[in-house]
Amino acid sequence: MVSDPFPPSAAAGAAPVPVRLALPAFLAAAGPLIDVRSPAEFAQGHLPGALNLPLFDDAGRAAVGTLYKQQGRQAAVRHGLALVGPQLEAMATRLAQLAATAPGRPLRLLCWRGGMRSGSVAWLAGQLDLPVLLLEGGYKAFRRWALARFDQPWPLRLLGGRTGTGKTDLLLALAARGVAVVDLEGLAHHRGSSFGALGLPPQPSSEHYENRLALALHHWREAPAIWLEAESAQVGRCRIPVALWRQMQAAPVLEVQRPLAERVAQLVRIYGVQDPAALAEATRRISRRLGPQRTAAALEAIDAGDWAAACRQMLDYYDRCYDHDLSGHDRRPVELGNRSAVESADWLLAQGLVSAVR
Repeated sequence: MVSDPFPPSAAAGAAPVPVRLALPAFLAAAGPLIDVRSPAEFAQGHLPGALNLPLFDDAGRAAVGTLYKQQGRQAAVRHGLALVGPQLEAMATRLAQLAATAPGRPLRLLCWRGGMRSGSVAWLAGQLDLPVLLLEGGYKAFRRWALARFDQPWPLRLLGGRTGTGKTDLLLALAARGVAVVDLEGLAHHRGSSFGALGLPPQPSSEHYENRLALALHHWREAPAIWLEAESAQVGRCRIPVALWRQMQAAPVLEVQRPLAERVAQLVRIYGVQDPAALAEATRRISRRLGPQRTAAALEAIDAGDWAAACRQMLDYYDRCYDHDLSGHDRRPVELGNRSAVESADWLLAQGLVSAVR
């Protein structure tokens, strides 16, 4: 943790001096997290929890970069000053607003390499007497750290089960009881099937998905076991990092089993409220795998609003996919019947099949 990193001169009336921290200390510190890179850079990937307060917009960043390469640093700096000058007051106001959300805490700033952009915004914050922490090495250093998380060994345990067994709900119920859980689908904003994006926010980029995963794993770095849902290598458009995926392939599986009627009811609860046109489109995307007869029957059921019949047409295909994906795993089946997610979590904990860490 960071405690009073600012020099006494700050209390004597001088502008606070920005303090540069290596990544571990920067992550452990408190205070608003502000990424001053361009919107496009931020959208590609950022530290989870960061807010974007760009020094340049995308076009401005491109122009400054081109000038730097063609005419050198001085020309790039002059053009950057011309771009930034008119927005200094608005940026200063925003910095003050963000600082007010966490009184007494420093602003944590970063850019790509921890260089001129974050340094410039830190100078502006200093003129407002706002203390600042800068990330040494910037976002680039964080990316190196994040990717390295997937190469280290993790005590992974997988919760498996065919489509409709309520694995995600069960994992969330276990997490609420102090079990170490990394929600692969929640972090990806996707349920992992052709229908998985329905009703959910847009997915992050694969890069930002990796960032989210790295921090989620790091949070449970002291846990004796970390539970994940048994997934395919890709959750929607987000790919699970190869090194982590290989560890998942070797992890033991606790396999949830439920009656077919219970599985259908679970799927109806999730997908019966979705747009029928979107359900039909998702069905057509897997028509070659379903086959013409099942596809036609599913589309007819969707058109009639018979969600249970539509789900039953899908289950044979998804069950075969699941059985194939987990064919080589060490699986321990557990029958949960019609227990709710909360009841199932309590039962698994009581049986000692899962343990809480806090």
